[in-house]
Amino acid sequence: MMATQTQPAASAQASARQGRQTLDEQGLAPTGTVHWNLITPELMEAAARRGEGRFALMGPFVAVTAPHTGRSPKDKFVVREPGSEADVDWGKINQPMSEEHFDTLVADVRKYLDGQPELFIEDLFCGADEKHRLAVRYVTPNAWQANFVRNMFIRPAPQTLDSFAPNFTVLHAPEMQADPARHGTRTGTFIVLNLARRMILIGGTRYAGELKKAMFTVMNYMMPKEGVLSMHCSANIGSDGKTALFFGLSGTGKTTLSADPDRALIGDDEHGWSENGVFNFEGGCYAKVIGLTPETEPDIYQTTQMFGTILENVVLDEHTRQVSFNDQSITENTRASYPIEYIQNHAPDGLGGHPKNVIFLTADAFGVLPPISRLTPEQAMYYFLSGYTAKVAGTERGVTEPQATFSACFGDVFLVWHATKYAEMLGELLREHGSRVWLVNTGWSGGAYGVGKRMKLSYTRAMVRAALGGQLDDVATQTDPIFGLAVPETVPGVPTEVLHARETWADPAAYDEQARKLAGMFRTNFERFADRVSSQIHEAGPRG
Repeated sequence: MMATQTQPAASAQASARQGRQTLDEQGLAPTGTVHWNLITPELMEAAARRGEGRFALMGPFVAVTAPHTGRSPKDKFVVREPGSEADVDWGKINQPMSEEHFDTLVADVRKYLDGQPELFIEDLFCGADEKHRLAVRYVTPNAWQANFVRNMFIRPAPQTLDSFAPNFTVLHAPEMQADPARHGTRTGTFIVLNLARRMILIGGTRYAGELKKAMFTVMNYMMPKEGVLSMHCSANIGSDGKTALFFGLSGTGKTTLSADPDRALIGDDEHGWSENGVFNFEGGCYAKVIGLTPETEPDIYQTTQMFGTILENVVLDEHTRQVSFNDQSITENTRASYPIEYIQNHAPDGLGGHPKNVIFLTADAFGVLPPISRLTPEQAMYYFLSGYTAKVAGTERGVTEPQATFSACFGDVFLVWHATKYAEMLGELLREHGSRVWLVNTGWSGGAYGVGKRMKLSYTRAMVRAALGGQLDDVATQTDPIFGLAVPETVPGVPTEVLHARETWADPAAYDEQARKLAGMFRTNFERFADRVSSQIHEAGPRG
């Protein structure tokens, strides 16, 4: 019979995980039980004991975060203080909070956490490159969210926990509601970054994505100060040792295309580009799983059948506990959080060389952009600053036709400096390392949404693999008359007629009208950068 662990042994192990650390530095004096650096089985046992969610078939843990099933960008604030005030691009994205309001809020968050029956502490690293990493302490009252951050960030070796010294703290109070009059917030929800005090406060929302993206925002501030470009992108590396980056907004295929079984995944969402190459900020993945099937995305699907994976807001069959991946009755934004090692072919160290290829992904619901085109350096800057994709009709209330979405650097809601700072850094790195840049449209072909069809994933994969494999380097191109993009005339494994968007439309005149319409949207959006970029970049956009 297997012996169970004795209480003294368990106590000694827990003490080792805490090491010499206390919560004094975080200003906390909890009256309840504090759990230090529990591992996944312990956290899942605690989550089940506390009734925080349910287990699905095969062992993943399912949590529901309603009413918040996505980020709350209008409730994010940056504390205005002398040390960073001149650096921050203040506005709707980086809303200022006074130091006085922050002091009141942090005091109330500490009081809330001190009164919880249990607290879960996870000490983690953000940044695979030891030279450019932050040591982050997460404090949360929920076991499943402690496991979420344990999935998402880099776990220190157990023997190093006794010397772990956090240089950033996240205080998480998901059930606490802020008082706008007292705390200077917009609503009861708050995501507040204090860059001077190296602290994040999150409350009024159970959506776990805030725990991940708040730290990404911090990295977007800290890394450029160290000469590192912070990027909202995925990255992988081929057997030839060549690294590729994939930029794209939600729904463009960033996670899907980077999880290629023939290439090692460095990371699926957040990276830095330093003097040594590319490094992952995280230690896990946060994949969108609506409509997920084992046929289209086998690697990601496999992770959803594994113990330790967190599934957010998915719907379970009540009889079998099997996940209904097509059910969006809670939200369309269903998610899976899992350690990167759950992907069989991954880069264990989270590092890669300087990228040879950079892919910009867009899901053009207007159906007019070429499925793949090669960009000049100036076009790369233009389309990076534009950060274009399109929402399709029916995905949001009131959206009856495609709507253009422009998000600078493919992630403007996470930027702290002005967008052109990141673009300038990218331009310098592309020139220095001779990286090729491609624009890939994973959206519609043969017409806009409702008329045309979504580009076949097999075609998109073939185009990306051809670009990364150097098979398009010497292929002749045609210049798109409206967008000015160099479109390859042939791509292995892709029918020639698919490559030129206009030729896939039954009515070429209707294509021209739609293309000119989108081109006008690009130009209107780019006017906000006109006084901050060169004339060459400004003129690299659509011509029509």
